[in-house]
Amino acid sequence: MHRRITAIRRGVLAAAALALATGCTAQAVGAAGAGSSPAAPSPASSASASPAAAPSPAGASSPAGASPSAPASPSPAASSPAPSSPAPSPSYGDDKPSASASARPGGKVLMTKGMENEQVRELQARLRQVGYFDRGPTAFYGSLTADAVAAFQTKRGLAATGSVDETTWTKLVGMTRKPTANELRPPTSNALDTPDPRCMTGRVLCISKESRTLAWMIDGRVVSAMDVRFGSVNTPTREGTFKVDRKERTWTSTLYHSEMPYSMFFSGGQAVHYSADFAARGYNGASHGCVNVRDEARLAKVFEQVRVGDKVVVHW
Repeated sequence: MHRRITAIRRGVLAAAALALATGCTAQAVGAAGAGSSPAAPSPASSASASPAAAPSPAGASSPAGASPSAPASPSPAASSPAPSSPAPSPSYGDDKPSASASARPGGKVLMTKGMENEQVRELQARLRQVGYFDRGPTAFYGSLTADAVAAFQTKRGLAATGSVDETTWTKLVGMTRKPTANELRPPTSNALDTPDPRCMTGRVLCISKESRTLAWMIDGRVVSAMDVRFGSVNTPTREGTFKVDRKERTWTSTLYHSEMPYSMFFSGGQAVHYSADFAARGYNGASHGCVNVRDEARLAKVFEQVRVGDKVVVHW
């Protein structure tokens, strides 16, 4: 009997030792797994795997010293959630315009320096109607046009940008009328002066030093007009009433040896004639007393119409 009891005890101890060894092995594997970063399970393996919190099967032995009811301590990786990335800022793309693309206070810019088109020509004609542009429209938006626009804007309490935005254009159009063909393409760059009373009858070359223009007039009607320039301080163009005393289609000055095409002499050696220098340099130069014209084609037509004996009036 004693031997039988001893054999039973030995069997029980052996079974307990076997259960304890199996439990340590499983825990060791679990610890190694917690310390590593397992690859993300595939959908198939995830579906077949048992949850970590699932209870042990009935009859399974617990590790020595462990309380059956106490949950296993979570590893640091499991207990500390991964830091979440800050939510990305919403991307507006083209839905949110940048500051540079936002609308200007006066609206979209329609015309600005450097442009050249027919709308600029109309702008200049309208500015001329209200006294802000004192020469003929050229269709080119340069510094003179920008200065005129800025002056108009200042007078109306607008931002003096010198560029035409929607607000500026609306105000200018509201104050002016649609320019005529003659206003869009006038015969002179300079505005014609009010004709001198002596120019209102007969056939007259009416020349204004004030506006620097020549008007060929018949019975008070302007037939043709052109820009002119005069003599310098040392060689001034004489003022008064004269007559055309001779015409020369081609002529070379005997004093200065310069070409004087389409000359119409009216006071000694002084004449109305075409000047290549005036055409090239504009008002940066002066004549030796003659009335220079820079539009050769226009002067050629007037030359054919003017007769010897027609009146010439030079006035301020």
